[in-house]
Amino acid sequence: MQPLNGLNRAQLEDAISQVIRGMQGLKATIAEDTPASIISMDVWDWSQGVGLFALYRYYRETGDTATLDYLTGWFAKRINEGLPSPNINTMCPLLTLSYLYEETGDAEALRLCGQWAQYAVQDLPRTAELGFAHTAVDSPNEGELWDDTLYMTVLFVGRMGMLLQKDDYVQESIRQFLVHLKYLTDVRSGLFFHGWTFKERHHFAQALWGRGNAWYTAGLVDYLEMVTVPEGVRRFLLTSLNRQIDALAELQAESGLWHTLLDDPASYEETSASAGFAYGILKAVRMGYTDASRRIVGERALEAVLRQIDADGAVQGVSYGTRMGRTLQFYKDIPQCPMPYGQSMTLLMLVEGLRHFK
Repeated sequence: MQPLNGLNRAQLEDAISQVIRGMQGLKATIAEDTPASIISMDVWDWSQGVGLFALYRYYRETGDTATLDYLTGWFAKRINEGLPSPNINTMCPLLTLSYLYEETGDAEALRLCGQWAQYAVQDLPRTAELGFAHTAVDSPNEGELWDDTLYMTVLFVGRMGMLLQKDDYVQESIRQFLVHLKYLTDVRSGLFFHGWTFKERHHFAQALWGRGNAWYTAGLVDYLEMVTVPEGVRRFLLTSLNRQIDALAELQAESGLWHTLLDDPASYEETSASAGFAYGILKAVRMGYTDASRRIVGERALEAVLRQIDADGAVQGVSYGTRMGRTLQFYKDIPQCPMPYGQSMTLLMLVEGLRHFK
């Protein structure tokens, strides 16, 4: 595979070091509106969970023992402090812990992962058609499907199905992908709405929200690497991915980024979604999931995201945690600040970039 256009490996390695330093030192720069911080890395929640997974991927790619020590120390501290109640968002860190178990052989890590996976499959609240309702610490979101759920919980369920050799978990993860795609796909564009409510039977603001779409782009390429699915399902998921990538190619801004509302140029450009798209597209090209001609789309985004990394390693232009919006203006008004998932998606993108120099 040809090296990324206009970049060298040393540039990516330097950016990776900056982004990791920035992630581990994140401080709140805005007033948060959540029960616990989703900015500080010293909290067990979805935002931090996404960050941990990227750090693990970096460790697997490079063998950097300092990163492994950070991860094992992080989990030891959080477990000692006491864990929150399980919900869609608090499931997210367990994905990384399941991989750390394979590194460390820690039986307690496996027990904890198994316990939470069993809860996810057996006890998580469901919508009609047995989708996972997007339960969060501050709301049950009864009867609601959110695209965030695929990344925060469904990847973990599929992963645990493979690790524990529980086919019912694997099948559950497949069903969740299918039911979410059924209700969240905008058939006109191939992009995904942020959410669907079975209670009110609509897509809320009909927002084609950037980061929500990126959860699919970035999540699917990893899901297909983690989980063995039937060939018909694999093809179905990949046709959805390719249709999404076609739409993204048309909507990419001149800067190389995408807007927080993908089809609204008046909404601000948003970095975490753009990094997620860059990661997913570049990996899809490398894995043969999408046509090699789409590589330029990922390259342009990678170069644009690099320009968003400041001197302290903080990734700028990232929207704060975004609840379900009932108006499009709601998404435009979300403040921007460095966030763990902005660091994480950027790190995943950069580590994928390294593979294009091999």
